[in-house]
Amino acid sequence: MPLTENLSFAIDDPDDEDDASASTDAAQPFKNYITKAGEARLRAELLQLLDVERPIVVEAVHWAAKNGDRSENGDYIYGKKRLREIDRRLRFLTKRLAIATVVDTTANAGIDQVFFGATVTYTVVAGDDAGATITVQIVGVDEVQHELGQISWISPIAKAILKAHVGAIRNMIIFLKSFSLVTPTSVKVNF
Repeated sequence: MPLTENLSFAIDDPDDEDDASASTDAAQPFKNYITKAGEARLRAELLQLLDVERPIVVEAVHWAAKNGDRSENGDYIYGKKRLREIDRRLRFLTKRLAIATVVDTTANAGIDQVFFGATVTYTVVAGDDAGATITVQIVGVDEVQHELGQISWISPIAKAILKAHVGAIRNMIIFLKSFSLVTPTSVKVNF
């Protein structure tokens, strides 16, 4: 059977460290919950890599391979390295999306309790950060974007405030700095 261009995607590289971590991540004892928006973003990345970036890199590697000596051909060496990176990310995304459980966050709309997908604003009432107001959104492990104020549902902060009601006081560690008491001051679920 002749090898095709897409078969390189299916071949596992024994030196590939990310594949080992992806397979152990998939075997972790918690479910891989994800919001609809997070799933859409990961699928868009997968399709972008598969349909746009990978074909461009394959074409560049093919062109560079025709130029002769591959050992000193920077375009070829870089292209092959980039192709391995793309294939590694494709394998990771495919595995994670295959085991993902998409959660409908609209089911909890109007509830004053913190659930997966909720955006929570809480106030620190004691400790070094007393008076600080912090807003976070609780999302899946694979969709976290810290710069947007998102935290994973398995993070210590999320575990401390999950199922809390508005006005409830929960003990938790804020940013691993000090033992603090926090009180969720508002809960809103994004649709």
